Amino acid sequence: MHAVEISQPGAADVLRWVQRPLPVPAPGEVLIRVAASGVNRPDVLQRKGVYPPPPGASDLPGLEVAGVIEAVHPDSLAELAEAGLAIGQRVCALVSGGGYAQACVAPIGQCLPVPQGLTDIGAASLPEVLFTVWSNVVDRAGLKAGETLLIQGGTSGIGVMALQVAKALGAKVLVTAGSAAKCEAALRLGADHAIAYREQDFSTEALRLTDGRGVDVILDMVAGDYVARELSCLAEDGRLVIIAVQGGSKASIHAGLILQRRLVITGSALRARSVAFKSAIAQALKQHIWPRIASGQIRPVIHAVLPASKAAEAHALMESGQHIGKIVLAW
Repeated sequence: MHAVEISQPGAADVLRWVQRPLPVPAPGEVLIRVAASGVNRPDVLQRKGVYPPPPGASDLPGLEVAGVIEAVHPDSLAELAEAGLAIGQRVCALVSGGGYAQACVAPIGQCLPVPQGLTDIGAASLPEVLFTVWSNVVDRAGLKAGETLLIQGGTSGIGVMALQVAKALGAKVLVTAGSAAKCEAALRLGADHAIAYREQDFSTEALRLTDGRGVDVILDMVAGDYVARELSCLAEDGRLVIIAVQGGSKASIHAGLILQRRLVITGSALRARSVAFKSAIAQALKQHIWPRIASGQIRPVIHAVLPASKAAEAHALMESGQHIGKIVLAW
C-alpha cells in the first residue's frame, strides 16, 4: 500500500510517499481500506518529533480515517456484529496512528458508520475533533444548556465542531479568532459572538458580553499566558479545559480566584487513552451527535482536500493558520 511516513523529525518536507506492507488486524480490530484521512495538529507535532505515538501504535501519522471495512480478525467476527458493523460497510474511525495510508487497522469500538448523507471526505473530518470535543466539553467540563462556552481558536478544526456541538446542546457560544474573516466565518456557523483576539482582549470582551458574569466553560488550545486571563473571565463554578499548549506549557495563576469562584482547571490528551475509554465516547457520539449530523444540524467544515501524496502541502497549510475548519487527504 502507499503511505506517508515521517523520514525524520523536521519541517513539512520530511514527509515521504512510500510503500508499506498492509497492516494486519489484531483481535478486536478491523482493516479499513482508507478513502480519506483527516489532518490534525497532533500530526504536525509528531512530524516535528515532540509528540511520539503511544506504545504499540503505528509510526505513521494520522489519527482519523474514513473508508470501507475490508477485513476483521477471525476471532472478532462476533464483536463486529455486536457493534452493528459488517465487512464492506463504510465507516469512519479514530486511530492512534497509521491514518496516512491506503489501509489502516482500527479497534472495532472506535469505528462508527459514516453518517447518512456524508461523503468519505466529510466523514474523515469527524472522529478526532468529535471525540475530543465530547470528552472535554461534555464529559469533563459538563457543559449544559443555557451555559456559555468560550472557544479559543473558534475556526480551527476543533473549534468549528465544538461551536456546533455546543449550540446543538443549547449553549451560548463565544469564540476567539485571528482575523475579521475568521470571525465572520464563526458567526455564520452559529457563534453568538466572535472576538478578534489580535485587536481585542478576549477576557475583557468575555466579561462585557456576559454583563460581567463571565463564561461557564472555556475550551483552551493555547495555555501559556492565556490561563491567567481565562481564570479572570470565568463565572462562579466555571471550568477551564486545556487540550493543547500552543502558547506554552507554563502558566502563572491567581490561586485566590480559584478559591473565591470555585473554579476548576482540567485537561486531557486523548491519544493514549484506552480502547474502552474511546469506545464509550464513540457510543455517546452515535447516540447524541450522529442523528444531528444526519439531519444537517451539525456538519463537517472542510477547508481543503489534497491528494494524500501532497501531505507536506497539507501540513504547511495547517501551520500557516489560514484554514477555517478541517484539512483532509484523499486517497
